[in-house]
Amino acid sequence: MSRYCSVFASDLEDFVALKRAAGYRYESAEYSLWRFDRYACKHAEDGRFSRELILGWAQATNEKPASHKVRISPVREFGKYLQSIGISEAFVLPTGLHRKTAHYVPHFFTKDEIFSFFHACESLKPHGSFPIRHWVLPVLFRLLYCCGLRMCEARTLRVENVDLHLGQIDIVASKQEQSRRIPIGRDLLELFQTYNTRISTVYRDRIFFFPTTPSRCYAQSSLSIAFRKIWNTAVPGGGYGNRARAYDFRHHFALTNLNRWVAAGADLNSMLPYLSTYMGHACLESTDYYLHLVPEFFHTFREKLRSTENLIPEFRHDL
Repeated sequence: MSRYCSVFASDLEDFVALKRAAGYRYESAEYSLWRFDRYACKHAEDGRFSRELILGWAQATNEKPASHKVRISPVREFGKYLQSIGISEAFVLPTGLHRKTAHYVPHFFTKDEIFSFFHACESLKPHGSFPIRHWVLPVLFRLLYCCGLRMCEARTLRVENVDLHLGQIDIVASKQEQSRRIPIGRDLLELFQTYNTRISTVYRDRIFFFPTTPSRCYAQSSLSIAFRKIWNTAVPGGGYGNRARAYDFRHHFALTNLNRWVAAGADLNSMLPYLSTYMGHACLESTDYYLHLVPEFFHTFREKLRSTENLIPEFRHDL
């Protein structure tokens, strides 16, 4: 039975199937299309994918710019799909219709902030609805910090994909359905082994390595809320710069490695592909982004260039 109810139900099903066949998970986008379908049930009385119908759907509400973009972009793509299958009168939303989002600059953790955050993690107590959170959260956040995983990769990590003997983790069908295997250091492996023994006494046959129940893991929103509560306890006032997010551990991982390589005089052109593969980036451009982002990187880079400053003559204004 179709989950869609509008006159576009069949085409919506085919469109989502096509996206998934191309390797996209298409989960949040499908939810946006489901919401559009409910809207179309009430407003597409003439059965047309018309300008009036789509502009009505795209009308900005009180939602944030990023949410507005997420809501209308799949409908734009669906309009293009309808035209591609011969429905030439289908209206395609113009690009740039969504409100502009400010470019987010990650929070850059200091050593003191990192120390305070994990000290606060270790001070967690069992909670009524999450009786093992004081075991799960400190290890989960250490994985984010030490290995730079995406939040979804860490929270949905399955027990079967963690090898506690060889010290490696399999990230299966992550972004754009890409999989990879990453090694974990000795200290983190020992922490994992101790943690796993402890958790297994409560949930012997759990599905996820970081569970909330034997069959469930943290939701993205719940994990973000947990991070924010711990952060506010550990760093009153939020620290310097933008508000910290759990995802910023991933940025911190990349930047720490780049700084270390620059300081050691390593060839970044040779090292970037390793970092890109480890982090699961689809292309080197995604990793190269960090080179143009961070004050920490340029501070180290500037120190490396000090010895060459005298090689470039000072510019003379009288020439």
